[in-house]
Parts: sequence; C-alpha cells; structure tokens
Amino acid sequence: MAAVEEEVESGGSSGRPFWSGTITFGLVSIPVGLFPASRSRQGVGLRMVAGDDGAPLQRRYVCSKDDKPLDWDDIVRGYEIEKDKYVVVTDDELEALAPRKSRDIDLRLFVDRSEIDPKFFERGYFLAPAGGSNKAYRLLAEVMERSGRAGVATFVMRSKEYVIAIIAENGILRAETLRFADEIRSADDVGLPEHKKVKAAEVKKFEAAIQARAKKVDFHEFLDDYEKRIEDLAKRKQKKHEDVIRVSEPEEATDAGGGEVVDLLEVLSRSLGKGGGRKPARKAPTKRTAAKKTAAKRK
Repeated sequence: MAAVEEEVESGGSSGRPFWSGTITFGLVSIPVGLFPASRSRQGVGLRMVAGDDGAPLQRRYVCSKDDKPLDWDDIVRGYEIEKDKYVVVTDDELEALAPRKSRDIDLRLFVDRSEIDPKFFERGYFLAPAGGSNKAYRLLAEVMERSGRAGVATFVMRSKEYVIAIIAENGILRAETLRFADEIRSADDVGLPEHKKVKAAEVKKFEAAIQARAKKVDFHEFLDDYEKRIEDLAKRKQKKHEDVIRVSEPEEATDAGGGEVVDLLEVLSRSLGKGGGRKPARKAPTKRTAAKKTAAKRK
C-alpha cells in the first residue's frame, strides 16, 4: 500500500493538519487532525540539462510506434488484459470504483500492541485533537496506553482507502499506515537457505561480539551526508571553473519553495490545551511577492 505521499509533501508547513476527520467507534466520535511524523527527503537539486548549451531538458510522452510526441488530449489509461492488448478505462469509471468518500477514521477493533508485527508499519503520523475533542482524546489515549492496546482502523483519503494502527504514547495518539498482507514477503520468497544447527562455541563468539557493542541507541549519531558531499563537490568545481555550463537563454526565476518551519511538538501541545509556545515565524516575502504588492498599491 502506497503511503500518503502527496498529502505529506504539502501538509503541515503552516501548522495545520494535512488531513482532518473523526475517529469513530460505537457511539464515540473524536475530531482529529493528522500530521506527518517525519520529513521526506527532497534530494539534491540535480537536473537533466543539455551538454552543449546547458538548457534544461523536459520529459514528454512519445508514441512507441512512430516516435511522435503526444499531448495530454491524446493520452488515455489502459488496462492490459493480454500482451499488447488493452481495455481503455475512463476517469469517470475509475471514480465510480473508488471507495466512498468519508471523513471518518473507522476504528474497527482493539488489539494487543505486540500482535502488530513491525514489518507491517509503513509510515508514521501524529493525531491531534481538533475542535472541542481534547477531553475525549485524552481519555482515549490514556485508556489505550494503560491497557497496552492499539486500534486498527480504516479511512479514505483522495479516493484511496488506508489501514492504520492507532497507538497511544505519552498521552498522544500516533497513527501508522499499515501494509496489506499481500505486500509482505516471506523468507521463502527471497530464497534463504535452510536453517542449519550451529556449534555452541560459535554462538558464544557471536554473543560476545554483540555484548561488546550493546548500548543505548542515539539515532542522531546516524547521519546521511550524501547530499552535503554532492553540494561540496559542486562548489569545488564551480570555484575551479570546471564543467560549468550556462543556459543560453536564462529561464524565468522562480521562488525556492521552502515554507514555514514549524515545531510539530509545539503545534501538538497547543492542540492538546497545554498552551504557550512561540508562534511560527512568518515567511519572509520574496522579491516577486514584494513587487506584486507594490504594483497592486499603485493601481
């Protein structure tokens, strides 16, 4: 099951949830907002360009028969029923097959947390209370945490149904999207060799090696500096004027994107009624934004 990628990329940058709905089970209804619990890596800004003049390249669809480029109006979706034989499926037909749109997180059952194998976890989110649901939210989180139970629920977003596990930690509800059973591979699928009995001396040797490295983990020690190395490489080559190409006709400058930096824990604290905390700083206006405002005033 694919993660809620598009929503996560655009959500949470302004302190607002990227999805909002209601946890429902029995006669209980708790409005909540969904926040991403991790940041997606954007990657380094490498782009395909022409080697002779540095002009940025564009990706286009081309017909495999005559190599002619196609416009969007010439493209339809096809389901392959046999090799090189397709049935055309329209957007209206796909919409009719999509799950019924709903803002409910249907909490179907509660299970012991140990029953959910970590290999089913796909992506993590925070659930924060919305509206006047703080009391009910707190109560549900406390009872679930005390009992060591997790909730299994389904919800629909962008015409797609997701299965999630709702887990309570430190008074906050966390949601983990779950993979479907047919997405999980077994040891037999990867062709592992048969298990063979090992000698006691070899077991002790491995136990000693593991014990020598046993300590509390700090994930801040594990850093991915690949992007930084690419950036440093580009700067070194620029300084030497090595392999630097320029676009013959400069493209129109665009804003870098960015967005506001928001402390998610601070947002959750305000939602949970703890109050206080700094408000996120406003995004500085770009030159283009300032120019538009100046032009509007002159009008």
